[in-house]
Amino acid sequence: MTENITVGLVDDHVLLRNGLAALVRNIGHQVVIEASDGKDFIQKLENGIEPQVVLMDINMPQMDGYETAGWLKQNRPDVKVLALSMYDDEAAIIRMLKNGARGYILKDSDTPELKSAIEAVLSKGFYYTEMITGKLLHTINQSDDEGATRKVLNLNDRELEFLKLSCSEMTYKEIADKMHLSPRTIDGYRDSLFEKLKIKTRVGLAIYAIKHGIVHV
Repeated sequence: MTENITVGLVDDHVLLRNGLAALVRNIGHQVVIEASDGKDFIQKLENGIEPQVVLMDINMPQMDGYETAGWLKQNRPDVKVLALSMYDDEAAIIRMLKNGARGYILKDSDTPELKSAIEAVLSKGFYYTEMITGKLLHTINQSDDEGATRKVLNLNDRELEFLKLSCSEMTYKEIADKMHLSPRTIDGYRDSLFEKLKIKTRVGLAIYAIKHGIVHV
């Protein structure tokens, strides 16, 4: 077990932040920064304290989670970001992943899941939930390129195009319009990729594509 991980909390809801801080301490880790938004967090980083993992809300005033995660990716790449979400919002989570987040956790998660998320994002690089299973768990930490991925999984050009578009904020209907295909055909591509990659959700597809360089962030 990874012990005494240093953790930052970035959330504009004080009661929630205080509750998270107590939970983090109860599972044996250290809260070194608490901030109300991205701007506040970056200012506190300038004091020389850099947490290993940051639990970061998405919607915040002044500087939201998307912008803050992107800033950290460029300026403090060793800080691992776990997105905090009130809802299982695919578009928001995918956008956070593209901006450098290493996973996400719902705000109503229980203590064991919070513990698993913090420790996994530091030790494995990503936090996996039931949305990602099978082949991805064995390959996600290995380097790959689009050609190798295509060869191993036998993805055709249209499936690769769909996979890339799935990492955007477009709805499935908008993807169908973009590809000049029917929604039923798009559903077929989605189900085919779910089966080939052993993945259950669109967020899982996005993590796979980002990690394997099929989309560049």
